[in-house]
Amino acid sequence: MSWYAYCIAERSSFPELLRHRRPMPLTGISGLFGNQTFVFPASDLAVVVSEHTHEDNARMDQQAQRDHARVIAECFRHSTVLPFRFGTHFDDDDALRRSVRSNHRHFIHNVERLRGKAEMHLKVLVDDTCPETHKVLSGTVGKEYLASLRENASAQRERQSKARALQLQMHRMFLPDAEEVTCKRAGEGKMLLDIAHLVDRKHVERYQNKYTSATDLLKDCQMQLSGPWPPYHFVQRQQPAHHPTN
Repeated sequence: MSWYAYCIAERSSFPELLRHRRPMPLTGISGLFGNQTFVFPASDLAVVVSEHTHEDNARMDQQAQRDHARVIAECFRHSTVLPFRFGTHFDDDDALRRSVRSNHRHFIHNVERLRGKAEMHLKVLVDDTCPETHKVLSGTVGKEYLASLRENASAQRERQSKARALQLQMHRMFLPDAEEVTCKRAGEGKMLLDIAHLVDRKHVERYQNKYTSATDLLKDCQMQLSGPWPPYHFVQRQQPAHHPTN
C-alpha cells in the first residue's frame, strides 16, 4: 500500500500506538480527497499518513495543498511536528520505515529542538528607498550604462540597509528564539519583509500583545500577523529518502 505523508510526530503523543505496531486510524481528521488518516509507528516516532494511489498525483491542486496544511495544523495541536513537503509519498510500508530509520537521528534532533515551539508569521510592508532606480536602463551604453549600474547598485545597498535595520528593530521588539527573513520589492514603490519567528508556545499571547504595540509604534509600516503555525521555516532539511511529487 502506498502512503501519502503529512508530518512526523512524537509517538508518545498518540497513546493508541503504545500497544500496536501497525498503522492506527487517526480519528476526527480526514486527509487529502477525504481519505482516512493514520498514525504509522516508526521506532519512537510516528508518521501521519493517508492512503495514496498513482492517480492521486494528477489531483494535487490548491485544495490538496490546503488539506495537507490542515492535517499538519491539527496534529500540531497536540504534538511536536516535522512537516513533510507537499506531495511526499512512500511506495509501501518498508519504504516509509527505511526513510525514518535512515534519517532517525536527524528527525529526533529536530523534534527535540522544536518541542514546545511555534512559528509566528509577520508581513511588513514599507516604502521602498529608491523605487525608481530598480533596473538598468535598457539600450544604454558606455558612461550612461555604467552610471545606471552604479545607481542601481546604490539603490540596492540602501534597500538592503533599510531592510536590515527594520529586521533588527523587529527582532528587538519580539525577541524570537530564531528567525527567517526574506525581503523583496512589492511593486508601486513598496518593499515587503516576510518574517518567520520561532517562539515558545507558552509565550504566543505575549507575542500577540507585542504585535499590537508594534502596529501603534510603527505608523509607517503596514503589518500583518498570522499564527501560531507549525514551525515550517525551522525544520532543518536534509536530502530525504522519500518521493515528493513534482
